[in-house]
Amino acid sequence: MKRGIQPTSVERFMREDDFIVSKTSAKGIITYGNPIFIEFSGYSEDELLGSQHNIVRHPDMPRAAFKLVWETIEAGKEFFGYVKNMAKDGSFYWVFTHITPDFDSRRNIVGYTSVRRCPKREAVGKIEPVYRQMLAAERAAGPRDAIAAGTKVLVDLLQQTGMSYEELVFSL
Repeated sequence: MKRGIQPTSVERFMREDDFIVSKTSAKGIITYGNPIFIEFSGYSEDELLGSQHNIVRHPDMPRAAFKLVWETIEAGKEFFGYVKNMAKDGSFYWVFTHITPDFDSRRNIVGYTSVRRCPKREAVGKIEPVYRQMLAAERAAGPRDAIAAGTKVLVDLLQQTGMSYEELVFSL
C-alpha cells in the first residue's frame, strides 16, 4: 500500500483526445502537470508539484520496467511504453507514454517531459500479462534481486520475439 492508498479494481479510461502532460526535474520531481494529469491522478496541482513522479506509480508495475525507463531517458533517448498508473483514490488508468529528456544549451539533461495518450485496449491486454510475469519474478526473487529477476523475464521475451522493447511496444 502506497502512502496509505489501497489500490482498487476501479479502472478509469482516458478519452481518445486526451493528452496527459507532465514535466519533471532531472531527479523526477514534478514541475508541471496539465489539467488532464491533475484530473486523472486525483491529486491537486499543489500536491503534485514538488512530488516525485512515482506518486502515480501503481504497485502492479514491475520495478524492472522503470529501470528500463530511467536507463533510456538518462542516456538521452526517448522512451515509449505502456504504463499502469494509480490515482489518489486507488483507481487506476493505463497510458501509452512518450518520455523525452529536456536539454540545456550544453546538451545536459535538465528534466523530462512525458506525454501520455489513450492506449490501445488490445495492446494493454498483451502487455499486462508480461508485467504480471515480471512482477511475479521480482516478488519471488526478493528485494535485493527483484529488478534483475524482472529484467530477465523481459529480456527472455524480447529474445524470443527477436525485437527490442521499443519494437515490441510498437508491435502491440
